[in-house]
Amino acid sequence: MNILEPADTPILGAPAPAIAFIILFLSISFFFYVMYRRINLLRKAAPDPRFSDIPTRVQRVLVYGFGQWRQPRYLGAGILHILLFAGFIILSLRSLTLIGRGFSPTFHIPFLTGSVGFAYDSIKDYTVLVVLIVCVIAMVRRAVFHPARYDHPGTIGHEHEAYVILGLVSALMITDMIHDGAALKASGLSGEYYRLPAATLASMFMPTNSMPTLNFLHVGGYWTHILFFLGLLNYLPVSKHFHVITAIPNVFFSNLNKGSIKPVKYGVADWMELEQCGVSDLTGFTWKHILDFYSCADCGRCSDNCPANTVGRALSPKMISVKARDYAYEHFPVFDRVAQPGRSERKLVGDIITEQEIWACTTCGACEAECPIFIEYIDKIVDMRRYLMDRGDIPLSLQKPLQQIKKKGNAYGAMKSKRSAWTKDIEEFQIRILEEGEHSDLLFFVDSCGSFDPRIQEITKSFARTMKRANVDFAILGPDENDSGNEVRRLGEEGLFEQVSSHNIDAFQARSFNEIVAFDPHAFNVIKNDYPEPFKVIHSSQFLARLLSNGDLSLNGGYLRDRTVTYHDPCYLGRHNGIYDEPRRVLKAIPGIRYQEMKRSFSRSFCCSGGGLLLWYENEEEKERMGERRVKMAMEVGAQVIVTACPFCLINIEDAIKTTGNEGKIEVIDLVELVDRSMS
Repeated sequence: MNILEPADTPILGAPAPAIAFIILFLSISFFFYVMYRRINLLRKAAPDPRFSDIPTRVQRVLVYGFGQWRQPRYLGAGILHILLFAGFIILSLRSLTLIGRGFSPTFHIPFLTGSVGFAYDSIKDYTVLVVLIVCVIAMVRRAVFHPARYDHPGTIGHEHEAYVILGLVSALMITDMIHDGAALKASGLSGEYYRLPAATLASMFMPTNSMPTLNFLHVGGYWTHILFFLGLLNYLPVSKHFHVITAIPNVFFSNLNKGSIKPVKYGVADWMELEQCGVSDLTGFTWKHILDFYSCADCGRCSDNCPANTVGRALSPKMISVKARDYAYEHFPVFDRVAQPGRSERKLVGDIITEQEIWACTTCGACEAECPIFIEYIDKIVDMRRYLMDRGDIPLSLQKPLQQIKKKGNAYGAMKSKRSAWTKDIEEFQIRILEEGEHSDLLFFVDSCGSFDPRIQEITKSFARTMKRANVDFAILGPDENDSGNEVRRLGEEGLFEQVSSHNIDAFQARSFNEIVAFDPHAFNVIKNDYPEPFKVIHSSQFLARLLSNGDLSLNGGYLRDRTVTYHDPCYLGRHNGIYDEPRRVLKAIPGIRYQEMKRSFSRSFCCSGGGLLLWYENEEEKERMGERRVKMAMEVGAQVIVTACPFCLINIEDAIKTTGNEGKIEVIDLVELVDRSMS
């Protein structure tokens, strides 16, 4: 006797296909209505051009979306997620098949027949067991071990939603096993179907061989599975697990222009004509940034790697997304409420996302480098800072350096005529100031720090000596140079950024040169990525690597003899511009070097909080300074010398060595200085 199939079994006298149609119609209708409401908020948001370079976007989806390339950065959790995602992909065909079986007992997807169909059924059955085991492990991990990155400081958490999702997925696996297991038991061949482990396992627990009972389990397992499946589908867009739907699109539309900051508003020729500069509420963000809020998986990887969060500042990148998504769900609900009595009247920017959070960010990019689905934070932070700047809410410690840049073109308050004063300390040769109409092979952009800070001037002079010894034709702008503006823009002072960048662009265009070189990654970054006019610019580490490759430099290991060296990746050189290899090539070209990599290196480098104007920013919330944490990381690998390629990193780490009581035990030096001292 054959087992009854769901499509042939009436329910309360009604034909099963009719019931299947009603359930499917209501579920799909509700799902599309919710999606319409969610997408409607995207339509109300600011524009964002995200359809450029389609081949690169497709490749990113394949590698990072379907390939889950970033997941193993957290090995244990990453493997669990990859298994769940793979299970989702494999079992999607099973779900479509089961929906069709509600209408016809012989329904199948056309290519899943014969030996191919049996092979898929075998893979599917193994997948069911794997997914069930992963769900159990994930629930135990959350309940027992509870990684700190899952916490929601200062807000009501969404922990229950994770258990709901894991419970629903587990229920789907169990009901699938019961549905197939009952049929296998009824066939009397369950012991021979060793290739169907989930169904075989379920059949072993069937309480009886009674056909009525097995029919009930087979049909009941089916309808329970369908209800759980459609329930899960409709739960996703009203929960934090919306990312199951939006993650792949979010990866596709991710930012391809790393290192740059978005304009005040896309499609607006003159932002000064806008009523407001920056973002104060939800619809001020671009549609892609709201898609980011929808897509946050609440995994906490961003906050776990955020240096500001690590040292106790108010910022938790994850909570920016979580609070904004909660705000969106509350103020743009699925069902309109007439009076909306429970809706908070607090503003998103200033009340929900506080000024302390907004100013705590160093824009280091660690959060964005870690996120598996490419959620963006820096542009959002800058947009909110623009709004605070627009209404005059500027931290007191930042007001003076910004005013100095506006008046004198630098944060140090020095006269423009003194920009080239450091050249007088070099007696061996004269450094040329490139006048309008003149040509030089290389334009050395010194920037404000290299011109006026006494400590950083030593790097400037070292670089000049190195270029001279390598017979490089170079010159500087001297008094006609302005601050590069990297931090000015990232602090949200858009008008001042346009002022300083326009001055530099005019100075560049009035002269002739092959390329610009800068040893400050911030200057390198802003000229390369933010200036509206294209200029060929390289960082000093790239230039030094080129000189070594061409045989124009020869180094000796005398300065580093018998000392262990490590390298600190500057954020704006590494994460923002992908320059990791060149500085290490220069280091390893020094004979006899004893090199040790820090645990937090390359794209996971730990920000020292030394980015430009942030040296002036006073934050009283910190339990520990970021630079101090970085010095400890270097000492953990036995380093006696920390080499970096950023002047602000050098200042911050040098200061941290003193405050941690490690003077004389460890030294920090810029790559340029090291090359100068190591030249044969």
